[in-house]
Amino acid sequence: MKPAVMNKFGRTDLEVTSFAFGTAPVGNIFREIDDATSEAMFDHAWEAGVRYFDTAPMYGHGLSELRTGHALRWKNRDDYVLSSKVGRVLHPAPRGSIDFAPWVNAGAFRMEFDYSYDGTMRSFEDSLQRLGLERIDIVFIHDIDVYTRGAEQPEVFRQAMDGCYRALARLRDEKVVKAIGVGVNEWEVCHEALKQRDFDGFLLAGRYTLLEQDALNEFLPLCEERGASVVVGGGFNSGILATGAKPGAKYNYAPAPEEIMTRVAKIEEVCADHDVPLAAAALQFVVAHPAVASFCAGTRTVGQLEHNLAWMNHPIPAEFWTTLKDRGLLRQDAPVPG
Repeated sequence: MKPAVMNKFGRTDLEVTSFAFGTAPVGNIFREIDDATSEAMFDHAWEAGVRYFDTAPMYGHGLSELRTGHALRWKNRDDYVLSSKVGRVLHPAPRGSIDFAPWVNAGAFRMEFDYSYDGTMRSFEDSLQRLGLERIDIVFIHDIDVYTRGAEQPEVFRQAMDGCYRALARLRDEKVVKAIGVGVNEWEVCHEALKQRDFDGFLLAGRYTLLEQDALNEFLPLCEERGASVVVGGGFNSGILATGAKPGAKYNYAPAPEEIMTRVAKIEEVCADHDVPLAAAALQFVVAHPAVASFCAGTRTVGQLEHNLAWMNHPIPAEFWTTLKDRGLLRQDAPVPG
């Protein structure tokens, strides 16, 4: 498995690298990253052959898009694929009036959810301005899931299907963008969206991993049937599949429960027997599915990025995957590398 391997994105003529550079960290999530570190990571990813970059207005209240555009501005625009998102409109505001949490020292914009047709068009145009680039290739409708919107999710989903989808379908028809999709934390939301509308792909955070394969039941088969691609973010389940089952390990943004710690410890035993880093197995497993075009990961340092790229390259014997399945640690029907 190589990070620079190109995979077709859905039914489009786009090709994305199997490893994507995620830009939430350069939006200063949880703590600040300076401009020099941000630029160094973009440069290192490019030198390693990464040619797919994902951003969003939400990430750092616009800061991620500003930094992404700065890093890519003088690259040949046909040499990479860029995705961003709609569903929030940013409004300039005094810094002292903005609640930035969980972002730190972010952009001077307050965020407002807006899934209307007009709001989608404004969000898209604003993103182009912040990026300073002539186009965005893929646009995802962002955060219309239960995790983000709670009890109001059904109404938010309806608004997005009526408003965002109509705007994005027009942009696609007019060839302003090449692909449209949904970016959420739940495969069920992606599945319902694909049943209702004509989407090209999805950005799914954390719901198809070494620990979770329920998406194999309905969603991923429908993606294959409809020619839709999936970009998997959060493939380390918020950390535990990178750190292992150590004290304080995170699973889904919270301390990992005991049953998850136990399962990961059992996977780590198989990793040790076959000299396979847990993180390498987690990363390579995801992109083995034919519907998954890319693994999207954000990093805080060049060192973290180098680790991700090395894990993508690490050789994994076929016996490793067989052992996981034999021990009931991986579904029998899960596609594996090889």
